Order: sequence, then C-alpha cells, then structure tokens
Amino acid sequence: MIDRRSLAVGMLAAPILARADTVTLPFGNGERPLVRYPGKRPLIRLTTRPPQLETPFAVFDEGPITPADAFFVRYHLAGAPPLVDPETFRLQVGGHVATELSLSLDDLKRLPAVEFVAVNQCSGNSRGLSTPRVGGGQAGNGLMGNARWTGVPLKAVLARAGVKAGAVQVEFAGLDKPVVAGPPPFAKALDIDHAQDGEVMLAWAMNSRPLPVLNGYPLRLVVPGWYGTYWVKHLSEITVLDQPLDNFWMSTAYRVPDNDCHCVAPGAAPAKTLPISRLDVRSFITNLSAGAKAPASRPLLVRGIAFDGGSGIAKVEISSDGGAAWTEASLGPDLGRYAFRMWTTRLRLPPGAYGLKVRATTRSGETQPSESRWNPAGYMRNVIETVWVESI
Repeated sequence: MIDRRSLAVGMLAAPILARADTVTLPFGNGERPLVRYPGKRPLIRLTTRPPQLETPFAVFDEGPITPADAFFVRYHLAGAPPLVDPETFRLQVGGHVATELSLSLDDLKRLPAVEFVAVNQCSGNSRGLSTPRVGGGQAGNGLMGNARWTGVPLKAVLARAGVKAGAVQVEFAGLDKPVVAGPPPFAKALDIDHAQDGEVMLAWAMNSRPLPVLNGYPLRLVVPGWYGTYWVKHLSEITVLDQPLDNFWMSTAYRVPDNDCHCVAPGAAPAKTLPISRLDVRSFITNLSAGAKAPASRPLLVRGIAFDGGSGIAKVEISSDGGAAWTEASLGPDLGRYAFRMWTTRLRLPPGAYGLKVRATTRSGETQPSESRWNPAGYMRNVIETVWVESI
C-alpha cells in the first residue's frame, strides 16, 4: 500500500505549486522565480525538469543547521523523484561479497545507529559567478546546506555482506532513473577503504525527521566532507567492485584539472583531469548583503559561516580595507569537523563604501585564495568573498 508520503512524491510531477516572488542572483541574467514544492518553503528554481532548487541565501543566517524545508535540491536525470512505498522498499547489496543482501528500512534501523552534522554542497555551487561564464546550472551560493544526519554506517552493512579480498571500490545507485533512452544511469563509487571508514553513512533521517522526498527519501548516502555528487539519493543498490567503476559519472563528468589549484586559464582545456572529491574551505558573511547600509563609526555586527572538508575551522578573519589588514572573528559552537562553523565580529566603519572580505583557515593550514580560480565546469569555487556595504 502506498502511504500519503509516497503519494506526495507523485504530486511533484506538477513541479511549480505556487509562485511566491522572484530573486535576482548576482550575475547577468540572474532573475529566478521562488517556487514552492511539497515539504519545502519557497526556494529558488534553477530548472524544473529535473527539479533543481537553490536555498535563498538569507536562510544561512538563521543558524548553523539548515532547515529541511529550505535545503537545496539537485537531480541529474529524473523529471520527478521516484514513487516509493516504504513498506516494500529494499536496499540491494551485492557484487564482490560473500553474501548478497536485500534489506528493508526496518532491517537497517535495527543496526546500531549513528548521528552527526555535515555539510552537503553541490560541486557547482556558485557556478553562475564564474568569469568568463561556463556551461551548466547557473547557481548562486545556495546549493549547500548543513544538517544533522541519522543512519547506519556503511561499514556495518558491508561487514554483514562480507567484502571479499580484492575489492577496490563500492558503487552506489538510486531509484531515480533516466526518463528517456540514452542517458547513462546515475551511479558513483568510493574507494573501498573510504567506504569502510565508519563515517560514510546510509541515512534515513535529516534533522531528526525522515528524509524529505526531494532530499532522497527513504534512504541516501552521506559522505562527510565530500561534494554532493557522491551523496546518492533514493539509494537502492550497493555493489562491491573488484575493478574501478568506469562510467560517465566517474570518468567524464565531475572532474577538474589535475593540478594544485584545479584550475586553468579561462577558456583553456586541461591536459589531465581527476574526479572532484573533498570540499574546499569556504566562508561567507550571512547577515549583510550587497548594498547594505551601516551606521557610521558605530559597532556593526558581522556574522557568517565557514566550513571545509573535515580538517575543521581554525580561524575566520575579516578585512574592510581590501585585504591589507585582517581582524580575527569569534568562532561559535563546534558542531563537528564536517559542519558549518558560525562566527561573529564587530567593526567600526567611518563614512564611506567598504568591501568586507571574509576568509577562513583550516586546522591543517589551508585558506581561501584571493583570486577566483577558473575551470571549464565551474566546480569547487572557494575564493574569498566580498560584500560591499555603505557606512553612513
């Protein structure tokens, strides 16, 4: 029997349920509608088929945990999420294992559960800010979110199946399939040691509630510290491999130049590429937007978020003079090394216009570049951000 939650999935075939307003993202041709889908507040529509929805940036000033109803949505192939009956849903585990498994949600929930906070960020987050422009979804800074995930470690499921000697990778596929013949089914893979590190998770809950339909219900892969392309939604198949996965999504898509900056000169093609993997360090100002007015020579509260791929945030600094001098901000509570870290500071600005810059440094010493790094797909942007304000 299909429950009401499953029926809500089918309703998503009518993609725009309510037009609320429009926003203008900070690049050319940046006007986008705000739309409402089941289980979601109004989000920024990038595309309808498949549904791609960006979180309005003001949401990130609400606190370190991104509400589930505001969490971004990214699909590759499906016109709408698949219809799922939670009573008959099964996760299939096979390949290079001693025992193939077919696990229900209840089977998974009987295993010892874990919970942690982690950022999920699309590798194309901020692509619309690339100069010169690149192809792909023209997103602002809202294809990211930080949530509390609950589930079972992938390691425990693989142990139950019994990984055979010679295994090199684990492949993951979901229920969202191509809607026409031709496109390759979406599947990603992790190296066997990574898959068994005890942190990669099969999650059924987000912020202490069942996964939203548009964020992978009833089960998704959570890969802490890695870009969202590996966080396979509606997860239904796990296959242990004795050869590396060679498909479009690993060998052609989601790749960056194979050099230290993952960049090339604008317009150039890289000589060699490698798959994207771990999140780069980033930071943002969340309580001020471009053109904000500030009281001259009086304390101005500035706050925001920072995150990286798992080293953890050591410090966040603010500059109001183009980067000549930096002031260290106060860090908020530490929710874990994969989570957003809130920060705050106060500035006194004499009358005038100021470009407030923010940069974060990780515990391993990585920091953000002062100049934007270009690659043909617009992936992995992490340049020092600047917000212009006027002190009056």
